[in-house]
Amino acid sequence: MRIGTTLAYSAGFKEAAAGLRDLETAGVEIAFVAEAYSFDAVSQLGYLAGATDRIHLASAILPIYTRTPTLLAMTAAGLDYVSDGRFTLGLGASGPQVVEGFHGVPYDAPIARTREIVEICRRVWRREEVVYEGAHYELPLPADRGTGLGKPLKLINHPVRDRIPIMLAAIGPKNVQLAAEVAEGWLPIFVHPGKLNEVWGESLAAGQARRAPELGPLDIVVTMNLAIGDDVHHLLDRGRPQLALYIGGMGARGKNFYNGLARRYGYEREAELIQELYLSGRKREAEAAVPEELLRATSLVGPKEYVTERIAELAECGITTVSVKPLADDPADRLAAIEQLRDLMP
Repeated sequence: MRIGTTLAYSAGFKEAAAGLRDLETAGVEIAFVAEAYSFDAVSQLGYLAGATDRIHLASAILPIYTRTPTLLAMTAAGLDYVSDGRFTLGLGASGPQVVEGFHGVPYDAPIARTREIVEICRRVWRREEVVYEGAHYELPLPADRGTGLGKPLKLINHPVRDRIPIMLAAIGPKNVQLAAEVAEGWLPIFVHPGKLNEVWGESLAAGQARRAPELGPLDIVVTMNLAIGDDVHHLLDRGRPQLALYIGGMGARGKNFYNGLARRYGYEREAELIQELYLSGRKREAEAAVPEELLRATSLVGPKEYVTERIAELAECGITTVSVKPLADDPADRLAAIEQLRDLMP
């Protein structure tokens, strides 16, 4: 199981990037950069490629609607080049509030579009002429939808790799099935290891039954807060704002994927209450309503023996990458937490 970390996209990126070499030395093997309605992730990943030597880099995630499939492929090939083959293309559908609200693009057919984008990207990286007829993307553009001057082209440059790893962010049953079928990696959000098989086992099995052998084993990535020690229980509460935001405010009533996930975990009443409080502007109360059991299950916070047991549980669930956010305030203490985790890894 490898250790990863996610760099903040809303503030402090340069400060986080400056410490990445130390994190690399401490045991972090992959760094994820998110993209919301923030600074773009691509410029930051390029910055990190030049500032590091060994650590792997991944977008987590680039929304599928905001770039054409071929631009996603070009971007991935460029980042893989400047990082000397250390890049993973993380893709996801985001949500209608961001896609339609911030980008002004219709949020439609996320699963079908994702499949077509993956196929087009891999065609580009193999330097084949990009000729593709899908339900949502057709290349070159047909004459009746443009000037008629489009012609089949292939990427000018020779990519470092002809199959850059793709990681799909997914939590819905069909999305997870697609990730298990076509992607090298799967990135779910706030994973409850004890309920992973119950919630996603059927989807994972269905996707892996159709998985091409050359893709290799599915890399399952989880993200967790980290604090190891005998007096760290109070740090669990630092996970409340994010869980409350996603369960309560990331979407609308009846259209919040993360609220739906909390309900699938068995927290139906809690999810309803958190959403009601959050959408009515009572954010602190929404945070307080997040169940401690969910906080604990989605974190690595506790004594060394407890964290060791949790790591074994993650491994038993098939999780291969744990991306952590050390909760210590001091940089030296954050490094120490990573080193402790590294020493506990199987």
